Amino acid sequence: MTVENINVENAVQRVNDLIAQEKNLSPALKASLEVLLLLVTILTNRLGLTSKNSSKPPSSDPNRKKAPKEPGARKPGGQNGHIGTTLKPFPEPDLVKEIRVDRETLPPGNYQSTGYERRRIVDLDISLFVTEWRAEILEDENGKRFVAPFPEDVARPVQYGIGVKAHAVYMSQYQLIPYNRIEDHFQDQMGIPVSAGSIHNFNKDASERLEFFESWGKSRLAESALVHSDETGIHIDIDGVRRWLHSVSNDSFTCFYPHAKRGCEAMDEMGILPKFQRTLCHDHWKPYFHYGGLHALCNARHLRELERAVEQGNQQWAAQMIVLLKAMNKATHEAGGRLEETESEQFRKRYRDLLREAELECPAPDETAKKKKGKTARSKARNLLERLDSERFGVKAPILSGASTMERQDPEALSTS
Repeated sequence: MTVENINVENAVQRVNDLIAQEKNLSPALKASLEVLLLLVTILTNRLGLTSKNSSKPPSSDPNRKKAPKEPGARKPGGQNGHIGTTLKPFPEPDLVKEIRVDRETLPPGNYQSTGYERRRIVDLDISLFVTEWRAEILEDENGKRFVAPFPEDVARPVQYGIGVKAHAVYMSQYQLIPYNRIEDHFQDQMGIPVSAGSIHNFNKDASERLEFFESWGKSRLAESALVHSDETGIHIDIDGVRRWLHSVSNDSFTCFYPHAKRGCEAMDEMGILPKFQRTLCHDHWKPYFHYGGLHALCNARHLRELERAVEQGNQQWAAQMIVLLKAMNKATHEAGGRLEETESEQFRKRYRDLLREAELECPAPDETAKKKKGKTARSKARNLLERLDSERFGVKAPILSGASTMERQDPEALSTS
């Protein structure tokens, strides 16, 4: 990585070489310098992280700019043969306003009305609507009172109606608007005082009513041929504990599940992956290999890590791998989602050949020279290379639309990071 025209990797390596040559350094000073150099390397690597070469969100990119779209061959607007849609009249208007012809502007003659030319304005009338229920009271000759029963959902002297509740839940859960802004909306637009506590209760009530749908949706996900799974830290403090947001999704359903843990305990409690037996697409994190049958490894994640290897490690094999993965993905999509065996094997051969070339550029550390027990530390580029080299685990090289596949193996063996 280069900062202010200084190649950080080369500078750190030169300092390490100088430290190794200096025989009079005390062990404490030498260790301190090594720690400082490590911190310099870590901090400078973080300076170069963006959404394109890491898992950071695009919103965190400094001075981010949207890439301009290349002008297409077609002109803006509807194309020839396109069936357009316009705002259609609603069946019955709520208000009719007639415009009379000013007879004084007409030339002399006799006129009769033959109809109207119609134009309609579709608008929104936001207003307070109060329904009062009146339960009749009867008394017999002895003064005994008989009161007509109210409907079951009319339980208080004054309460919110289903429209208020549904509107609040929609704004909160679908539009993701904060509670205090929903309060302002109801007060400013309709003069209805709705507190944050009430909105919370509306959401809780809706959640309880949707328990059957949640169970049904989870069962549909568990029965899918392919699901995508991921987890991310979220800025939610529940009972003093931060949460991880787990997700499992396919083309039709998405289930989000917050939990204090990141691993299998949370996934088991979520209740989808333990029942899932088909292809699971994920980011190569070790706990996912405890679930599913086949595994599709997310190439969007691979591409970001490869970009980082190119930018921060000057790894040329990574640049070639980016080109190859994109070509594989493009060819698979153009083939309708599945390549012919011949073309598939050609891509596999190119993939395996590139991995062998990468071994020369990014070799594994010398395990015989290590002084401590355990696995010798590897660079991020080396860790990525080992994860991409599926054949070291006795399985086929990855080929799949948008992702790489790997048969289920021992998660300890498959994890290299």
